[in-house]
Amino acid sequence: MTHSLLFVDAIETPIGPLTIVVSDEKVCFINYGSLDQTRPLVKRWAKAHLLGERLLREENSILQMAKQQLHEYFQKERTSFNLPYALHGTTFQRKVWEALQTVPYGETCSYKDIAIKIQSPKAVRAVGGAVNRNPLAIIIPCHRVIGSNGALVGYNGGLDKKKTLLKLEDVQQFIKSS
Repeated sequence: MTHSLLFVDAIETPIGPLTIVVSDEKVCFINYGSLDQTRPLVKRWAKAHLLGERLLREENSILQMAKQQLHEYFQKERTSFNLPYALHGTTFQRKVWEALQTVPYGETCSYKDIAIKIQSPKAVRAVGGAVNRNPLAIIIPCHRVIGSNGALVGYNGGLDKKKTLLKLEDVQQFIKSS
C-alpha cells in the first residue's frame, strides 16, 4: 500500500460542513459532512485508493488554498477553481469527471449531454453512477447535472444542497421555482 500523508480539515459553508482531504500536495476528496461524520468514509475511500488511512489534522498550503477558494465560491467571488487535484477512479469515471468540469458556472446539462460529450451516448446510467462517485464535491460541479426533462435528480449531498448551489450560481429555472 502506498502511504501518503493525508491532510484533512472541514469548513462550514451555507450548505453545511465540507470535509477536504489533501494527499501529495493535491486535493483528492471533498465530501459533505463534518470531520467526525465523514472520518469513516474518508478512511474507507483512502484505503480503497491505496492512499493509506492516517489522517493528519494539520494545516497544509493546498488545504488552506482549497478552503479559501471554497469560501470565495460561497461568497459569489469565484466561479471556477484553480487547485491542484488528483482524481482516483476508473478511466470511465475520470472521463465523466473531466467532462463535468466543462459545464460553465451558472449553467446545467443533462446526464445524456455528458454521455454524448464523452462519446458514449448509450452510457447515460453509467454516467449517472460516475457522477454519484464524484470525489470532489463542488470543485467538480456535478450539481450542475440535471435530468433531461430539466428536473433536479439525484445528488450525493441531497437535492436541497443541489438546489441551493444552483441558486447560488443564479441558474434561473431554480431561482424561479422556489
